[in-house]
This record gives sequence, structure tokens and C-alpha cells, in this order.
Amino acid sequence: MEAIIKDITFLDLIDVILVAALLYYIYKLVKGTVAINILIGIAILYFIWKITELLEMKLVSTILSTFGKVGIFALIVVFQQEIRKFLLLIGSTRFFTDNKIVKRFNLFQSEATTATNVEAVITACNKMAATKTGVLLVFQRKNSLEFVKNTGDAMQIELKQAILESIFYKNSQLHDGAVIVEGNFITATRTILPVSNQQNIPSRFGLRHKAAIGITERTDALAIVVSEETGQISYIKNGEFILFDDTEELIELIKKDLG
Repeated sequence: MEAIIKDITFLDLIDVILVAALLYYIYKLVKGTVAINILIGIAILYFIWKITELLEMKLVSTILSTFGKVGIFALIVVFQQEIRKFLLLIGSTRFFTDNKIVKRFNLFQSEATTATNVEAVITACNKMAATKTGVLLVFQRKNSLEFVKNTGDAMQIELKQAILESIFYKNSQLHDGAVIVEGNFITATRTILPVSNQQNIPSRFGLRHKAAIGITERTDALAIVVSEETGQISYIKNGEFILFDDTEELIELIKKDLG
């Protein structure tokens, strides 16, 4: 045992930590999606392959080995959304700015942006919730949302309560689709968001909620949805519903997440 411990080097520890971090981020990406079941299936096949190799079961081992080589291309297709999000995570400056060690050295500082008027947003959402007016708001953070903005109408309007209420008014031409918010400006309306493929979304949530989950799965954006059926306000981040007790708590959550 002592000999084994002596053979462990500092690089071995770094190697283990990096693998653990990689597995953790992969789990976060596929958690709650059908991809987690596929990942478990791959892990089971891998262990069966290794067992057949140890037992020198050449025929089964060869079949599984061949399947593994061909399966790499299939995995790229199956996990394309997760791979895209992972690359966005690595390529985003937020991957570094969220790191506490990097923050201490003041590295990767982003340019100052006008703070979002969160109070105006939530006040507007509360008024529209009372009349069961459907709302879908997306707040851009570090990841670019140009691929979404291109599907709608470009805008450059200062974020105000009255503006939001007029956009989502049921007879407004801008009512359908999502509104994109950057800083304290509305930069696009009537945008079309990618819909989530999660199988565990409750049936009571409609297309707006699925679209909000979809965009927050693929990017680091935040989303607010007001249900047209119930008037309930939902806050969505990282493809998950974030629970809150009251308006004040919701405002603080959004402010904290917008940084």
C-alpha cells in the first residue's frame, strides 16, 4: 500500500481532479434529459466490454469494440445539443468569471453594462399575471443570443414597465414570441426560441415554458414566463424552474444571477 501511495504523483492528482470535473459538467448537461439514459446505457456497454476482455470472450469483445468505434459518430448526433452547450460553457468568459480564484486576480473583467431594471420587469409581469396575459422574457448574460434575435424583429428600446405591457398586450402585433433583454434594453421581439426535448416537463406547462427551458439549456440566459392559462410567474435558469416565495425574493434572485 505504501509503495502505491509513493507512486502517486502531483500530476496524477491533477488528472483525477480534471476527470472528476469533466464528469460533473457532463452530468449537469444531461441531467433531466433523455440523454442521461443513453449515457447510462453507454457506461453499461463499456463495462460489459471490459469484462468480456478480461474473460477473453473474443467474439463478444470484438463485436462490442466494433460497435464502440462506429458509435462515436452516432453519439455526436445524439448528443449534439449537449456538446454545443458544453462548448458554449468552455468558450464563454463566464466560465472564467464565475471562478472565485480568477475573480481575486480581477482577470477577464467584462465591460460595464447598464443594470437591468428588474423591478420594472417584475411589476409589469405581476400586472400581466393578474389579467392572464402570456409573457416570455429572455435575459442575455454572457452567451450571445444572435441566433435567436435573427428570428424576430430587432429593437433598441429602453426597458420600462409600460413598454413591456404594450408589447405583450393580447392585441399587439408583437405579442407572440419571446422578448430579448440585454442590460436595460429590449433588443428583439417576436423571436422564436428552441424548444426543450425534456421528457419530464409536466403537461400543465405549455410551449412558452418549453421554449424558456430550451433557451436556458442551450445558453446561460435567464427566462421569465407568465402563463396565459393560470397567470403563474415562472423563473427558469439552466433549464430548471427556480422556486421563490414572493416578488421581493424573485427580484433578488434575478439581480444576483444577472450579476
